[in-house]
Amino acid sequence: METELLKLRERVLVARAQRTPLQLHGARTKDFYGDAITGEPVDVSGYRGIIDYEPSELVMTARCGTPLSDIETALAERGQFLGFEPPRPGGDPTIGGIIATGLSGPRRMQVGAARDFVLGAHLLAGDGEVLRFGGQVMKNVAGFDVSRLLCGSMGIFGIITQLSIKVLPKPRAEETLRLEMPARQAVEAFNLWGGQPLPISGAAWHEGAAWVRLSGAEPAVHAARAVIGGDRVFPALARRWWDALRHYTHPVYSGDSVWRISVPSIAPPLQLPFEPLIDWGGALRWYSGDVSTFDVRGLALAAGGTAMRWRGEGSASKYHPLPRAILEIHRRLKRSFDPEGIFNPGRLLVGL
Repeated sequence: METELLKLRERVLVARAQRTPLQLHGARTKDFYGDAITGEPVDVSGYRGIIDYEPSELVMTARCGTPLSDIETALAERGQFLGFEPPRPGGDPTIGGIIATGLSGPRRMQVGAARDFVLGAHLLAGDGEVLRFGGQVMKNVAGFDVSRLLCGSMGIFGIITQLSIKVLPKPRAEETLRLEMPARQAVEAFNLWGGQPLPISGAAWHEGAAWVRLSGAEPAVHAARAVIGGDRVFPALARRWWDALRHYTHPVYSGDSVWRISVPSIAPPLQLPFEPLIDWGGALRWYSGDVSTFDVRGLALAAGGTAMRWRGEGSASKYHPLPRAILEIHRRLKRSFDPEGIFNPGRLLVGL
Protein backbone atom coordinates (compact mmCIF):
# COMPACT_ATOMS: atom_id res chain seq x y z
CA MET A 1 0.00 0.00 0.00
CA GLU A 2 1.39 3.43 -0.95
CA THR A 3 2.82 5.75 1.70
CA GLU A 4 0.07 8.38 1.33
CA LEU A 5 -2.64 5.77 1.62
CA LEU A 6 -0.96 4.33 4.73
CA LYS A 7 -0.97 7.79 6.28
CA LEU A 8 -4.68 8.18 5.56
CA ARG A 9 -5.40 4.76 7.02
CA GLU A 10 -3.48 5.64 10.17
CA ARG A 11 -5.49 8.84 10.58
CA VAL A 12 -8.71 6.89 10.25
CA LEU A 13 -7.68 4.25 12.80
CA VAL A 14 -6.61 6.87 15.35
CA ALA A 15 -9.82 8.83 14.81
CA ARG A 16 -11.87 5.68 15.21
CA ALA A 17 -10.14 4.74 18.45
CA GLN A 18 -10.62 8.24 19.85
CA ARG A 19 -14.01 8.79 18.20
CA THR A 20 -12.69 12.02 16.68
CA PRO A 21 -14.68 13.48 13.75
CA LEU A 22 -12.74 13.97 10.54
CA GLN A 23 -13.39 16.67 7.96
CA LEU A 24 -12.32 15.33 4.57
CA HIS A 25 -11.22 17.71 1.85
CA GLY A 26 -9.21 17.91 -1.35
CA ALA A 27 -8.85 21.23 -3.18
CA ARG A 28 -11.62 22.88 -1.11
CA THR A 29 -13.39 24.23 -4.20
CA LYS A 30 -16.81 23.18 -2.88
CA ASP A 31 -16.61 24.00 0.82
CA PHE A 32 -19.75 26.10 0.34
CA TYR A 33 -21.70 23.06 -0.80
CA GLY A 34 -23.61 21.04 1.78
CA ASP A 35 -24.21 21.61 5.47
CA ALA A 36 -21.58 22.80 7.93
CA ILE A 37 -19.36 20.20 9.57
CA THR A 38 -16.77 20.05 12.33
CA GLY A 39 -13.77 17.83 12.86
CA GLU A 40 -10.06 17.57 12.24
CA PRO A 41 -9.21 18.47 8.62
CA VAL A 42 -7.86 15.58 6.56
CA ASP A 43 -6.29 16.61 3.25
CA VAL A 44 -6.52 13.80 0.67
CA SER A 45 -5.03 15.82 -2.20
CA GLY A 46 -1.60 14.26 -1.66
CA TYR A 47 -2.88 10.87 -2.77
CA ARG A 48 -2.89 11.65 -6.48
CA GLY A 49 -1.94 10.38 -9.90
CA ILE A 50 -3.46 8.66 -12.92
CA ILE A 51 -3.04 4.92 -12.40
CA ASP A 52 -4.32 3.58 -15.70
CA TYR A 53 -5.77 5.04 -18.87
CA GLU A 54 -7.01 2.97 -21.79
CA PRO A 55 -8.30 5.31 -24.52
CA SER A 56 -9.55 2.40 -26.61
CA GLU A 57 -11.60 1.14 -23.64
CA LEU A 58 -12.86 4.64 -22.75
CA VAL A 59 -11.86 4.31 -19.09
CA MET A 60 -9.45 6.09 -16.76
CA THR A 61 -8.44 5.09 -13.23
CA ALA A 62 -7.02 7.73 -10.89
CA ARG A 63 -6.33 8.32 -7.21
CA CYS A 64 -8.70 10.58 -5.30
CA GLY A 65 -6.42 13.60 -5.05
CA THR A 66 -5.74 13.85 -8.79
CA PRO A 67 -6.59 17.37 -10.01
CA LEU A 68 -9.23 17.73 -12.69
CA SER A 69 -6.74 19.67 -14.83
CA ASP A 70 -4.39 16.65 -14.96
CA ILE A 71 -7.24 14.38 -16.01
CA GLU A 72 -8.61 16.74 -18.65
CA THR A 73 -5.16 17.33 -20.11
CA ALA A 74 -4.52 13.60 -20.47
CA LEU A 75 -7.92 13.05 -22.04
CA ALA A 76 -7.63 16.00 -24.43
CA GLU A 77 -4.40 14.57 -25.84
CA ARG A 78 -6.43 11.56 -27.01
CA GLY A 79 -9.49 13.52 -28.14
CA GLN A 80 -11.60 12.50 -25.14
CA PHE A 81 -13.31 14.20 -22.19
CA LEU A 82 -15.46 13.72 -19.09
CA GLY A 83 -18.95 13.77 -20.53
CA PHE A 84 -20.76 14.86 -17.40
CA GLU A 85 -18.82 18.14 -17.40
CA PRO A 86 -17.73 18.35 -13.74
CA PRO A 87 -17.79 21.92 -12.43
CA ARG A 88 -14.68 23.84 -11.47
CA PRO A 89 -15.98 26.53 -9.08
CA GLY A 90 -13.06 28.80 -8.33
CA GLY A 91 -10.21 26.31 -8.41
CA ASP A 92 -8.92 22.96 -9.60
CA PRO A 93 -11.00 20.25 -7.91
CA THR A 94 -9.85 16.70 -7.27
CA ILE A 95 -11.54 13.72 -8.89
CA GLY A 96 -12.43 12.39 -5.44
CA GLY A 97 -14.22 15.62 -4.55
CA ILE A 98 -15.94 15.69 -7.93
CA ILE A 99 -17.49 12.29 -7.35
CA ALA A 100 -18.15 12.85 -3.64
CA THR A 101 -20.24 15.94 -4.46
CA GLY A 102 -21.78 14.34 -7.56
CA LEU A 103 -22.38 17.60 -9.45
CA SER A 104 -22.84 17.58 -13.23
CA GLY A 105 -22.80 20.25 -15.91
CA PRO A 106 -25.23 21.16 -18.72
CA ARG A 107 -24.37 18.05 -20.78
CA ARG A 108 -26.05 15.87 -18.14
CA MET A 109 -29.30 15.97 -20.11
CA GLN A 110 -27.62 14.13 -23.00
CA VAL A 111 -25.08 11.77 -21.42
CA GLY A 112 -26.27 11.28 -17.86
CA ALA A 113 -25.12 12.33 -14.40
CA ALA A 114 -21.71 11.92 -12.76
CA ARG A 115 -22.85 8.67 -11.11
CA ASP A 116 -23.45 7.14 -14.54
CA PHE A 117 -19.73 7.43 -15.29
CA VAL A 118 -18.42 5.70 -12.15
CA LEU A 119 -17.33 2.17 -13.08
CA GLY A 120 -15.47 1.28 -9.91
CA ALA A 121 -14.21 2.75 -6.66
CA HIS A 122 -12.01 2.02 -3.66
CA LEU A 123 -13.24 3.24 -0.27
CA LEU A 124 -11.22 3.56 2.93
CA ALA A 125 -13.92 2.71 5.46
CA GLY A 126 -14.20 3.44 9.18
CA ASP A 127 -12.44 0.22 10.22
CA GLY A 128 -9.36 1.10 8.18
CA GLU A 129 -10.06 -1.45 5.47
CA VAL A 130 -9.96 -0.52 1.78
CA LEU A 131 -13.14 -1.80 0.15
CA ARG A 132 -13.22 -2.34 -3.61
CA PHE A 133 -16.37 -2.00 -5.68
CA GLY A 134 -17.05 -2.40 -9.38
CA GLY A 135 -14.31 -2.62 -11.98
CA GLN A 136 -12.83 -0.86 -14.98
CA VAL A 137 -15.35 -1.93 -17.62
CA MET A 138 -19.12 -1.78 -17.77
CA LYS A 139 -19.34 -5.58 -18.08
CA ASN A 140 -17.95 -6.02 -14.56
CA VAL A 141 -21.08 -5.28 -12.55
CA ALA A 142 -20.07 -6.80 -9.21
CA GLY A 143 -20.71 -4.08 -6.64
CA PHE A 144 -21.41 -1.55 -9.39
CA ASP A 145 -24.33 0.01 -7.51
CA VAL A 146 -22.13 0.67 -4.48
CA SER A 147 -19.70 2.59 -6.66
CA ARG A 148 -22.56 4.76 -7.85
CA LEU A 149 -23.81 5.13 -4.27
CA LEU A 150 -20.58 6.95 -3.37
CA CYS A 151 -21.35 9.62 -5.97
CA GLY A 152 -22.94 12.50 -4.10
CA SER A 153 -22.31 10.91 -0.69
CA MET A 154 -20.30 13.98 0.43
CA GLY A 155 -17.67 11.79 2.08
CA ILE A 156 -19.92 10.50 4.87
CA PHE A 157 -19.16 6.82 4.15
CA GLY A 158 -15.37 7.07 4.06
CA ILE A 159 -12.48 8.27 1.93
CA ILE A 160 -12.92 7.53 -1.78
CA THR A 161 -9.30 6.66 -2.54
CA GLN A 162 -9.50 5.51 -6.16
CA LEU A 163 -11.94 5.79 -9.04
CA SER A 164 -12.41 4.23 -12.46
CA ILE A 165 -14.33 6.64 -14.67
CA LYS A 166 -15.90 6.18 -18.08
CA VAL A 167 -14.78 8.81 -20.61
CA LEU A 168 -16.16 9.83 -23.99
CA PRO A 169 -14.78 10.90 -27.38
CA LYS A 170 -15.12 14.61 -28.05
CA PRO A 171 -17.94 15.36 -30.51
CA ARG A 172 -16.83 15.98 -34.08
CA ALA A 173 -19.05 19.03 -34.39
CA GLU A 174 -20.69 21.40 -31.92
CA GLU A 175 -22.91 24.41 -32.37
CA THR A 176 -25.12 26.61 -30.18
CA LEU A 177 -28.40 28.23 -31.20
CA ARG A 178 -30.22 31.09 -29.46
CA LEU A 179 -33.98 31.63 -29.69
CA GLU A 180 -36.05 34.45 -28.20
CA MET A 181 -39.00 33.01 -26.27
CA PRO A 182 -40.64 33.09 -22.80
CA ALA A 183 -39.77 30.50 -20.16
CA ARG A 184 -42.93 28.42 -20.49
CA GLN A 185 -42.53 28.16 -24.27
CA ALA A 186 -38.86 27.21 -23.84
CA VAL A 187 -39.73 24.37 -21.46
CA GLU A 188 -42.32 23.07 -23.91
CA ALA A 189 -39.84 23.33 -26.80
CA PHE A 190 -37.07 21.57 -24.85
CA ASN A 191 -39.37 18.64 -24.14
CA LEU A 192 -40.61 18.52 -27.74
CA TRP A 193 -37.08 18.46 -29.12
CA GLY A 194 -35.98 16.01 -26.43
CA GLY A 195 -38.46 13.49 -27.77
CA GLN A 196 -36.86 13.61 -31.21
CA PRO A 197 -33.57 12.09 -32.37
CA LEU A 198 -31.70 15.39 -32.13
CA PRO A 199 -28.12 15.65 -30.78
CA ILE A 200 -28.97 18.18 -28.04
CA SER A 201 -26.20 18.35 -25.43
CA GLY A 202 -27.44 21.45 -23.61
CA ALA A 203 -30.74 23.31 -23.33
CA ALA A 204 -31.02 26.33 -21.05
CA TRP A 205 -33.11 29.49 -20.71
CA HIS A 206 -32.54 32.88 -19.09
CA GLU A 207 -33.89 36.40 -19.50
CA GLY A 208 -36.11 35.71 -22.48
CA ALA A 209 -33.76 33.53 -24.50
CA ALA A 210 -33.31 29.80 -24.96
CA TRP A 211 -29.83 28.43 -25.64
CA VAL A 212 -29.54 25.04 -27.33
CA ARG A 213 -26.23 23.24 -27.86
CA LEU A 214 -25.91 20.56 -30.54
CA SER A 215 -23.06 18.01 -30.39
CA GLY A 216 -22.29 15.06 -32.61
CA ALA A 217 -21.53 14.19 -36.20
CA GLU A 218 -21.53 17.21 -38.48
CA PRO A 219 -24.49 16.08 -40.67
CA ALA A 220 -26.57 15.42 -37.55
CA VAL A 221 -25.77 18.84 -36.11
CA HIS A 222 -26.66 20.59 -39.37
CA ALA A 223 -29.94 18.66 -39.67
CA ALA A 224 -30.89 19.50 -36.07
CA ARG A 225 -30.15 23.18 -36.67
CA ALA A 226 -32.66 23.18 -39.52
CA VAL A 227 -35.32 21.65 -37.25
CA ILE A 228 -34.77 23.97 -34.26
CA GLY A 229 -34.03 27.24 -36.02
CA GLY A 230 -32.86 30.30 -34.13
CA ASP A 231 -29.66 32.30 -34.43
CA ARG A 232 -26.24 30.69 -34.54
CA VAL A 233 -23.99 31.80 -31.66
CA PHE A 234 -20.32 32.56 -32.20
CA PRO A 235 -18.24 29.68 -30.76
CA ALA A 236 -16.36 31.88 -28.26
CA LEU A 237 -19.61 33.33 -26.88
CA ALA A 238 -21.18 29.87 -26.75
CA ARG A 239 -18.23 28.50 -24.77
CA ARG A 240 -18.49 31.37 -22.27
CA TRP A 241 -22.21 30.74 -21.82
CA TRP A 242 -21.94 27.00 -21.20
CA ASP A 243 -18.83 27.40 -19.04
CA ALA A 244 -20.70 29.94 -16.91
CA LEU A 245 -23.43 27.37 -16.29
CA ARG A 246 -20.99 24.51 -15.75
CA HIS A 247 -18.64 26.31 -13.36
CA TYR A 248 -21.27 28.41 -11.53
CA THR A 249 -19.84 31.74 -12.63
CA HIS A 250 -23.11 33.08 -14.03
CA PRO A 251 -24.40 35.98 -11.85
CA VAL A 252 -27.48 33.96 -10.86
CA TYR A 253 -25.35 31.64 -8.72
CA SER A 254 -23.69 34.41 -6.70
CA GLY A 255 -26.77 35.98 -5.10
CA ASP A 256 -27.22 36.19 -1.34
CA SER A 257 -30.11 33.73 -1.57
CA VAL A 258 -30.03 31.06 -4.31
CA TRP A 259 -32.23 27.98 -4.64
CA ARG A 260 -31.46 24.95 -6.80
CA ILE A 261 -34.69 23.19 -7.73
CA SER A 262 -34.89 19.80 -9.45
CA VAL A 263 -38.23 19.04 -11.09
CA PRO A 264 -39.56 16.96 -13.98
CA SER A 265 -38.53 18.67 -17.20
CA ILE A 266 -42.17 19.22 -18.18
CA ALA A 267 -42.99 21.21 -15.01
CA PRO A 268 -44.12 24.80 -15.72
CA PRO A 269 -42.24 27.71 -14.10
CA LEU A 270 -42.83 27.84 -10.34
CA GLN A 271 -44.92 30.63 -8.86
CA LEU A 272 -41.98 32.62 -7.46
CA PRO A 273 -41.35 36.38 -7.88
CA PHE A 274 -38.18 35.95 -9.93
CA GLU A 275 -37.61 34.44 -13.35
CA PRO A 276 -35.37 31.39 -13.15
CA LEU A 277 -32.29 30.26 -14.94
CA ILE A 278 -33.41 26.96 -16.46
CA ASP A 279 -30.96 24.17 -17.31
CA TRP A 280 -30.97 20.47 -18.22
CA GLY A 281 -33.80 20.96 -20.70
CA GLY A 282 -36.18 22.16 -17.99
CA ALA A 283 -35.24 19.73 -15.21
CA LEU A 284 -33.09 22.17 -13.22
CA ARG A 285 -34.29 25.62 -12.13
CA TRP A 286 -32.23 28.26 -10.33
CA TYR A 287 -33.88 31.12 -8.44
CA SER A 288 -31.82 34.02 -7.09
CA GLY A 289 -33.41 36.58 -4.76
CA ASP A 290 -35.28 36.94 -1.50
CA VAL A 291 -38.01 34.30 -1.43
CA SER A 292 -38.21 34.09 2.37
CA THR A 293 -41.98 34.65 2.30
CA PHE A 294 -42.52 31.68 -0.03
CA ASP A 295 -42.58 27.97 0.72
CA VAL A 296 -39.97 27.10 -1.90
CA ARG A 297 -39.74 23.44 -0.93
CA GLY A 298 -43.50 23.14 -0.89
CA LEU A 299 -43.71 24.56 -4.41
CA ALA A 300 -40.97 22.22 -5.61
CA LEU A 301 -42.68 19.22 -4.01
CA ALA A 302 -46.01 20.14 -5.60
CA ALA A 303 -44.24 20.16 -8.98
CA GLY A 304 -42.85 16.69 -8.33
CA GLY A 305 -39.36 17.81 -7.36
CA THR A 306 -37.03 18.93 -4.58
CA ALA A 307 -35.36 22.18 -3.58
CA MET A 308 -31.88 22.79 -2.17
CA ARG A 309 -30.76 26.07 -0.60
CA TRP A 310 -27.59 26.65 -2.62
CA ARG A 311 -26.67 29.91 -0.93
CA GLY A 312 -28.14 31.84 1.98
CA GLU A 313 -28.82 31.31 5.64
CA GLY A 314 -31.55 29.21 7.16
CA SER A 315 -32.36 27.26 10.29
CA ALA A 316 -32.82 23.92 8.55
CA SER A 317 -30.55 21.79 6.37
CA LYS A 318 -29.72 23.04 2.91
CA TYR A 319 -31.04 19.78 1.51
CA HIS A 320 -34.63 18.90 0.82
CA PRO A 321 -35.99 16.74 3.69
CA LEU A 322 -36.09 13.04 2.92
CA PRO A 323 -39.09 10.78 3.51
CA ARG A 324 -38.67 8.85 6.76
CA ALA A 325 -38.13 5.48 5.06
CA ILE A 326 -35.42 6.86 2.75
CA LEU A 327 -33.72 8.65 5.65
CA GLU A 328 -33.56 5.37 7.55
CA ILE A 329 -31.84 3.70 4.59
CA HIS A 330 -29.25 6.51 4.64
CA ARG A 331 -28.69 5.97 8.35
CA ARG A 332 -28.20 2.24 7.93
CA LEU A 333 -25.69 2.77 5.15
CA LYS A 334 -23.82 5.28 7.30
CA ARG A 335 -23.64 2.82 10.20
CA SER A 336 -22.45 0.03 7.88
CA PHE A 337 -19.52 1.95 6.40
CA ASP A 338 -18.74 4.29 9.31
CA PRO A 339 -20.06 2.79 12.59
CA GLU A 340 -18.22 5.33 14.77
CA GLY A 341 -19.55 8.27 12.74
CA ILE A 342 -16.15 9.90 12.15
CA PHE A 343 -16.44 10.88 8.46
CA ASN A 344 -17.88 14.33 7.66
CA PRO A 345 -20.65 14.16 10.27
CA GLY A 346 -23.60 16.35 9.32
CA ARG A 347 -22.23 17.34 5.89
CA LEU A 348 -24.93 15.60 3.88
CA LEU A 349 -27.82 15.38 6.33
CA VAL A 350 -28.19 16.26 9.99
CA GLY A 351 -27.58 13.13 12.05
CA LEU A 352 -25.51 11.38 9.37
